[in-house]
Amino acid sequence: MGPDQPAADGYADRMADTPPGSPLPSPPAPSAPSVGEAPRMPGRRLGWRRFLALAGVVLLIAACAVFMVFTLGQSLGLQALLIGVAAAILPVPVLVACFLWLDRYEPEPLKYLIFCFAWGAFVSTAASLTVNDFAAGRFADWGLPSALTGVLVAPFIEESTKALGPILLLVFRRREWSGITDGLVYCGLSAVGFAMVENILYLGGLGYASGVDRYGPATGIQQVIAIFILRILLFGFAHPLFTSMTGVGLGIAARTADRRVRVLAPLAGLLLAMMLHGTWNLLPTLTQATGEVVIMLYGFLGLMVPVFFGTVGLAVWLRAWEGRLTERVLPDYVRAGWLSPPEVAALSSLGRRHAARSWARRVAGDAGVRAMRGYQAAATRLALLRDGTLRGLDRKAADQERTAREERELLDAISAYRSVFVGRDPQAPAGIWDGSRYHLRFPDGAQRPVDAPDEPVVPIPVVLAPAPPPVGYPPPGWPGLRPPAPWPPGHP
Repeated sequence: MGPDQPAADGYADRMADTPPGSPLPSPPAPSAPSVGEAPRMPGRRLGWRRFLALAGVVLLIAACAVFMVFTLGQSLGLQALLIGVAAAILPVPVLVACFLWLDRYEPEPLKYLIFCFAWGAFVSTAASLTVNDFAAGRFADWGLPSALTGVLVAPFIEESTKALGPILLLVFRRREWSGITDGLVYCGLSAVGFAMVENILYLGGLGYASGVDRYGPATGIQQVIAIFILRILLFGFAHPLFTSMTGVGLGIAARTADRRVRVLAPLAGLLLAMMLHGTWNLLPTLTQATGEVVIMLYGFLGLMVPVFFGTVGLAVWLRAWEGRLTERVLPDYVRAGWLSPPEVAALSSLGRRHAARSWARRVAGDAGVRAMRGYQAAATRLALLRDGTLRGLDRKAADQERTAREERELLDAISAYRSVFVGRDPQAPAGIWDGSRYHLRFPDGAQRPVDAPDEPVVPIPVVLAPAPPPVGYPPPGWPGLRPPAPWPPGHP
């Protein structure tokens, strides 16, 4: 089985049985948990500054939410508002699920996902509605068509405000960004939230309320259905597609050490998002002005469809790239003795990760599954941390010290997670991985060294040698890798 191939049947039964090495000298390794519990990753302390910043963000989002509910309710009426909300919410779970599917290898904290969605739904819509209304009024005073608002003003203010939430995350939580995939997820969720609230305005106002005013409730419902099909089923991808351009730029900026790229990449992505958004709004304006429906058709098929499928293809490729990151980076820890080749192989695809969780459930029950999930998340985070080190993202001494501390915490957590499900499979033989080759005991009782194959086709159950120092920024005085014991103590 190659690293990129899906797991075959029975792969879970051949998972590596890899007990932890010696506890880390500093910080001390956590005690091995019992079968009924799984260790937790160390969390951040909530200081007063973080508390005030968090409270300020929550109050801002809440204030904008109240403003939007009041504004929409006043302009649409209660009945139209409720109908618009019910219809606009329908596609949201599907769109959110698509972005969460992209984020399966290294799921982002739920609080950041909710923040981006709420930012787009309330803060961005509140700012955009205010600015667009103001611009429309100025254009009317100058005798210019109101359609200019959608072409010249809306793309600028909407794309800027939708991207501002993810930009704040990048500035204050850059270490939470694993690359372009996270940019697509954060910006995509912000755009989904924005589109949801904007659709309430179209479905409830332009659809139901205007239909009721003209011909009655039946016409209002018909218009809601027509707008739902046209705006959501056919063109519901528009806002996430536009803002994903900014997400690509932010993702590039998050994983580069070049300060020029950190500034230029997000600006280029934001500019491209505005251009796409403006072009999209220009198409119906030209169609209405000229009466040529072919303009909208050619614009949709010739521009938006290729951009859409190109972006989807990029997202799928990036998702696979993030899965292969463990294969590219974690072998450093294999050579250092922290991990064994089978463990890296078991992280290289979603199929293999699922097989690992199935195996953990068989040998350690629900606690084993929880521990395996935590182990996989910590190992992926470790790969991202190491990749950032290799890219030179940590230039300041304080950042390097923080990376070293986080690396030790992750390795510590990996050992603790591993202790929940290892040593519990009666079908697994014993062995030692010393960082370069295996030491296996064969049925005749002889112990022989075995070189690791180029690709670990079938994971070999092994015990890790005593733990070495981290490979990122090891602290002064960290002891070197000690030679492994001839056989696991207490193992027959």
